[in-house]
Amino acid sequence: MRAKAVDIAKRAAAVTGATGQDAITLKVVAQQAEATVDSIDARLTEHTVTDLFVGPAAGLLSFLPMIVLPDADRAASYLGRLRAIPEHLDAFAQRHREGVGNGRVPVRRGVDNAVAHLDRYLAADADPLAAQALAGDDRGFTAERERVLADVVRPAFAAYRAVLADELAEHGRPDEKSGLCWLPDGEDAYARLSRVHTTTDRTPDELHQTGLDVIAGLREEYAELGEKLFGTRDQAEIFRRLIEDPAMRWRDADELLDDARACIERAEAVAPQWFGRLPSQRCQVEPVPATEAAGAPAAYYMQPSLDGVRPGVYFANTHEAEKRDRFLSQVTAFHEAVPGHHFQLTIAQELDLPLLRRIADVNAYAEGWGLYTERLAEEMGLYTDDVARIGMLAMDSLRASRLVVDTGLHAKGWSRDRALGYMRDNTPLSTVDITAEVDRYIAYPGQALSYMVGRLEIQRIRRAAEQRLGDRFDIRGFHDTVLGNGALPLSVLDEVVRDWAS
Repeated sequence: MRAKAVDIAKRAAAVTGATGQDAITLKVVAQQAEATVDSIDARLTEHTVTDLFVGPAAGLLSFLPMIVLPDADRAASYLGRLRAIPEHLDAFAQRHREGVGNGRVPVRRGVDNAVAHLDRYLAADADPLAAQALAGDDRGFTAERERVLADVVRPAFAAYRAVLADELAEHGRPDEKSGLCWLPDGEDAYARLSRVHTTTDRTPDELHQTGLDVIAGLREEYAELGEKLFGTRDQAEIFRRLIEDPAMRWRDADELLDDARACIERAEAVAPQWFGRLPSQRCQVEPVPATEAAGAPAAYYMQPSLDGVRPGVYFANTHEAEKRDRFLSQVTAFHEAVPGHHFQLTIAQELDLPLLRRIADVNAYAEGWGLYTERLAEEMGLYTDDVARIGMLAMDSLRASRLVVDTGLHAKGWSRDRALGYMRDNTPLSTVDITAEVDRYIAYPGQALSYMVGRLEIQRIRRAAEQRLGDRFDIRGFHDTVLGNGALPLSVLDEVVRDWAS
């Protein structure tokens, strides 16, 4: 796969004379090929063991249940995927063994979490891989799926679990050495992953300082809103009130879902004033499935399938709703749904562009757009009160802290406890949420950098266009340009907007 990606990058670089969309496509092809090489050369496969969806087993259990089965051909394909699981997990187990031999060992906590996750799966009465229904007569399919799960799939997960518990756990790194910098060639691996996730060559020191600067810049905004809401300008006291005040929690699941739907409806109502291009289908709002809710994030968005069979859905987690943060609800809905990822992903899939341009994986663009829309929502008049606005600040704090903590862990040798302490001091999140965040950064190096880097760059690109065009600047045209070309590396996005504003 690496050799193929290298070849594609060379061939893309050799093409001359391309113009318009072809020129943009070539740049996206080259970046995606180079990112593939960087990802492979980072050798995460050797030591990534976690219950997060980037783990070999957790990824299967997270994503396979999302496949829809509208016909017999799709059902047969699904059975083929299930039958391939033993070979897939065996290959990962072998790469883990090679990692131990190379000194690239997993984090012990991640191994323990992955084992516990597999224990829950193997002990469960209902198998999430049997959740889908086949349209029409599915008796033969259901029987065969049950046989494959019992005779092929579950034994494969059990065998992989045994490798983790019996072979890998004893080699696991302690929490004090959670970052890549503690592994052979870890500094090079982190540089590669930073390029993949930010599409820039900014150094860990530069990214770390950017996070510190954004955190410092938020203090006055917190003070102003804290004085209005709680009668205090002290940031620590503001954070304490947000975490401990019962008024910051939901009454029940229905109230949480009703607010999410109301947020999205408000955004949809004013969107035509800010966007010329709109997705053809509305965003659906559903609770996170009960079987996943206990371990799922507060909310997430699942884009529509390319064939339109599965709509775009904003999933809000109603598990223990009375313990969930009210102040984060609106900003999260705008980021994940409208005008955030639902607009970005659905519009991309509907563009008349090559498939790669419609589904390219460019984290800095995607998450940068999501974070950009959190502040855009304030411009659009979507936040209903100061509680919601302080939630916007809280999300800024989280994404800025990600720059500090991700680089701290993987480039500066921070311990897990130091990372947790920094986030406790600088974000108004609960201990449960902070712990989940830090463990995610440990398991998924570099991904957390994409949000704030992307947001700051989109804002810079917009300011440059506003200065260049003056009174001729059209916000609808700007947003249509940003969303109308699919996911782009940040440097390419800059070029595209410059051409639009010229």
